[in-house]
Amino acid sequence: MRISAIAKSIVAGLAAGATAAVTAGQDGTLTTGEGVTIVLAVLGAWGIAYAVPNRAVSTDASRQ
Repeated sequence: MRISAIAKSIVAGLAAGATAAVTAGQDGTLTTGEGVTIVLAVLGAWGIAYAVPNRAVSTDASRQ
């Protein structure tokens, strides 16, 4: 299975944003600082996941 770098970064951004949003929403309100934290979590995850290369796929049939 081959996952593109863009798909990998989108999933990472969604996971980071959802985690930050759930944590920020525990008290029932969303402040400006918490909103900024959510946005930074998404952008940071996108950048880091996009920058890290995927592992090379081995063509050696004996490793499967």
